[in-house]
Parts: sequence; C-alpha cells; structure tokens
Amino acid sequence: MTQKTPLDYKNALQSSGFDIYSPIEVGDANYWIPTPHLETLLNQALTGLDLDGLALRTRSKVVKMAVCEALGYSVPKFFKKTQPRFLGQQLDTYTQKSSNLQIWNEELSPTRRYAIIQISDQDIVLKIIVVNGHELALLDTTGTITTKYQAGLVTGADSHELVSMQDTPSMLPYIKFGATFATSIRPIDEPECGALLPIQEIFERLSTLVGLSFVDPGKDQERNRGAALHRLICECLGYSRYEDKGQFPDIRHQLLEVKLQTSPTIDLGLVLPSSEEHLDIRQLGDYHPRHCDNRYAMFYAKTDGTQVTLTHLFITTGADFFTRFRRFEGKVTNGKIQIPLPQNFFSR
Repeated sequence: MTQKTPLDYKNALQSSGFDIYSPIEVGDANYWIPTPHLETLLNQALTGLDLDGLALRTRSKVVKMAVCEALGYSVPKFFKKTQPRFLGQQLDTYTQKSSNLQIWNEELSPTRRYAIIQISDQDIVLKIIVVNGHELALLDTTGTITTKYQAGLVTGADSHELVSMQDTPSMLPYIKFGATFATSIRPIDEPECGALLPIQEIFERLSTLVGLSFVDPGKDQERNRGAALHRLICECLGYSRYEDKGQFPDIRHQLLEVKLQTSPTIDLGLVLPSSEEHLDIRQLGDYHPRHCDNRYAMFYAKTDGTQVTLTHLFITTGADFFTRFRRFEGKVTNGKIQIPLPQNFFSR
C-alpha cells in the first residue's frame, strides 16, 4: 500500500467540497488526516505566524483561518461554536505562552485532537504539537483530570505471562510472522498491513528484557524511565532507531502500548483497553483498528533508587486486558482541567 503524504490529504480535502463541519469517520483512509501528518501540515503553514498586537478574539480567528488553509479547507464566513471547533477532523486549537494548558467546561475525548500552539513572548508561532485526549490525560500529574481509568496489577508466580494467545480475530489478516523493517521505518510511523508482528512474537522478542537493569533517573522522572525502556523495546522488535513522541499507542507502528510499573496501580487514561471505539490511526486496508485490538506490553519493575530492574512481563490485547488485571470502578467529571505541560513538550 502506497504511503500517503500530508499533501495528499490536503489536496483530497481541497477537492472534496467539505467544510470544517463535514463529518468524517475517524481513520477514514481518504479524508481523516493522520495525527503525524496533521502536525506536519500545521507546522509547515503556521510556524512564523505573527500574532503580535491582536486582541484575543481576533487572534483566535486568525489562527483558525490559518488552520483551515493549512489543511485544505475553505475558510468559513464565520466560525460556529462547535465542540470541537474543527468538527470534521475532531480538532481543537490552543495557543500557549505558558506551560499551563487549561480546558474549560468539557471532558477530554480520547479521539479528539488538540493542536497545542507554542507562541513566543513576541507572539510569533514557534511550533505546534498535536496530541489526542488520551495522550493529554496521561500528561496530567496534578490529579485535575478525574475521568481517568485505572486498574490493579498483582504479579503471580510466573515472570513471563502471555495473556492473549493470539491477536483479535479482526487483526489476523494484517499480521506477519518474522516481519522486518527497513532502516527508514520509525516506531512512531502509522501501522502497515503485513508489517505487524503477531502478539506471540512480540512476547518472545520482549521476554529477553526480563532481568535487565538500567539507570534510574529518579522517582520523579517517570517519563525518562519510560524512555529508557522504550529504547530497549524498539531494539528488541527490530527497529534501527528509537523515537517517542508521547503518542498512543507508544509504538504506533506495532499498535503496541508500553507500560512500566513500579507500583500496582495502572493508569489507563481516558479509554478502557477493552473499548470498541476506533483508534486515532489510519485504517489497515479496509479495517479500522479499535482500542480492543491494541496490544499492551506491561513490565513490572523494582528500583533501589539507583537501578531499575525489570522483573515481570505481561503481554495482552486490549480485548483481554481485564481478564488479567482488575479494573478500578469509578469515573467522576471535572469542569476545569489544568494540565502542566512537561518542560520538553515542544522539543519532541
């Protein structure tokens, strides 16, 4: 299957006659712009945009107009107050001078995309990062998002557990034993037909990591701990490089979410692994993967403050997740969400 470029999607939308409110199914092969391509188009068009001296309402309109043009949409005569503003692409925009992202009077949605636009002290657009609601929820360290799901992990006698003996039936036509990846393929790329390793092989390749240790960057450095593990996993799976943009799933090319647990509480974000909602990714052939098709690699580890040692591995599909891990009940809403963006958020 030929890989589409960001410009292909922009051209398709320009020719479609759609406006920003025209409904498009998440993952539509022709008109739903995959998140990495969406980010590319926005950065190409908006970087350097001068917002100096504009009133807040005017600034918001100028940004939305620029986004329309970047994605291939015509600019509407006026912008409706929809949620999200770019309804067809499930996209909202937020301009940020500070690292404190504020979202008012609505819950985060796992498939909604949030374009976080970094602007300088001189009101010049510097960079745009696009994340979905699920990824934003995982950045929250303050507890202000009270809609996140959690589960409990209890280790057993076995240090290696393959919870799912095979992938979900819907995924079987797209997997390939012994798949290898060209040096140009990145772990964060969109998944491809015939390039997805079966869950059994993922288990076999990652099993070698149990017992390994790496330097502990500190108990308040969970992202750096995770990065060290991701690097090892990418190598085991056969990638020639490591990349991580904080997206979901972590290793997008394999539909693989990675979790490093040093406590028994598993943070799941806004969506249950067993959910049958579509993932925010491109279709595989004619099939659009769901959250329950996603694969999870969960490592339990212990640390002495100096070294992190991987002690247990669990591999499961989202569909089978709660056959092994106990779901915590409870889901509460919150009117105002404040998320402190990590210092390196815009350097990813």
